[in-house]
Parts: sequence; structure tokens; C-alpha cells
Amino acid sequence: MAAPHPIRTLLVLGGARSGKSRYAQGRAEALGLKPVYIATCEPQDEEMAERIGRHRDDRGEEWTTVEAPLELANAIRVHAASDTLLLIDCLTLWASNLMFAGRDAEHEAELLAVALSDAAGPIILVSNEVGLGIVPENALARRFRDVAGRINQRMAEVVDEAVFVAAGLPLRLKG
Repeated sequence: MAAPHPIRTLLVLGGARSGKSRYAQGRAEALGLKPVYIATCEPQDEEMAERIGRHRDDRGEEWTTVEAPLELANAIRVHAASDTLLLIDCLTLWASNLMFAGRDAEHEAELLAVALSDAAGPIILVSNEVGLGIVPENALARRFRDVAGRINQRMAEVVDEAVFVAAGLPLRLKG
């Protein structure tokens, strides 16, 4: 990876196992700021709990982890600082959390957009690009794809930089 440039807001998109989280973590660590990982995932089963544990081990002890399965905008307001890098992983799980909680995802995305613009320090957002495959066969899956896609579009509008990662390779989309 080339020498990093300063980050204000960065959206990292990619498919499952594309390397997007690894890329985002590398960009975050290269800045030398206090790293805070804002996790949206809730361990619903043993496999997910193990996955979360592996990711936490990969990040190392210098990272602070904050769990925010629903309240991302508030987590940004509380933890953003000029000497702190926030890494939010991931917006896709956040979208599903919002849906299952019966929350208005478009309203929550607007709150997130405002929090990003008001934040005192740099923020990296990670999200799955779910719109590249076939049209899902059931209504809930189609609704999820639509909600996640709209959140990704809104975040791409407001961030300074957007990168798509495929096979571990970043492709700059914006910035």
C-alpha cells in the first residue's frame, strides 16, 4: 500500500471476504492516532462469537472496542476526537440491526451523515456491497438489499473518500 494520506471520512466497500476490513484497519493504523473500533455486530451464535474474537485479536491491544449495534451517530458524537481514529465495521450489519429493531433506516442514515460531518476526528466506515449479485427471491432479502444499498449511497455522498476492495485490491471510487 502506498503511503497513506490524511483521512477525514472514508467509506470502504466490498463483498464478503474481499479484504475490506483488513484494508480499512491498515489505513487506520497507518495514521498513528488512537484507534477506536465501533462494532455493529452482536454475537448471535457461537460461530459469530468466535469470528468477533478473531477480529479483536487481529486488531491488538492498542484498539479500544465500542459496541454500537444501533446507535452509530451517538457513538461518533461520544468517541470522535482530533487525536482518535474511529473505524466503524460494518454498516451492513447495522442495516440489518435497524431493520430487525423496526427503526427507520433512512432517518438513521441521515443522523449518521450529520454525525460524520460534525465529527472532530477521522472516521472510516466499512460496508458490504450487496447489490452486485442476483435479485434475492424473498421480500425480506430484497428489502435488506435496498436498505443497505441506500445507506451505502448516502454515505458515499457525504464521505471525502470511497474505496471498493475486491480480492484484497483497493479501487478508488472517490477522493
